Amino acid sequence: MFDLVLEQAKQSGASKVSTINLVIGEMTGVVGDSVRFYLEILGKDSIAEGAAVNIKNIPAQARCHDCQKEFVIAEYQWICPACGSINLEITGGKELFIESIEVN
Repeated sequence: MFDLVLEQAKQSGASKVSTINLVIGEMTGVVGDSVRFYLEILGKDSIAEGAAVNIKNIPAQARCHDCQKEFVIAEYQWICPACGSINLEITGGKELFIESIEVN
């Protein structure tokens, strides 16, 4: 992830990365504070040193195949709150990507 930030910044001719905007889904198991910590370490002595890291957390979400209800999965309760079905499709919470970077 960090290499991608540096690569994109260099391709744009940037001299400094000021902000890194990430999207992290709840179901990835990735911890935002850990990501910030490691990006701080990796950024040392690079054009990303001191960059702010903003994280948009996406909750686990599903859609019921039986009643079509879309809902946030609360505390990993894999049951439709509308009809009680377990015939679900995961629709959110598995995201993990760089949404954007801000450079100077």
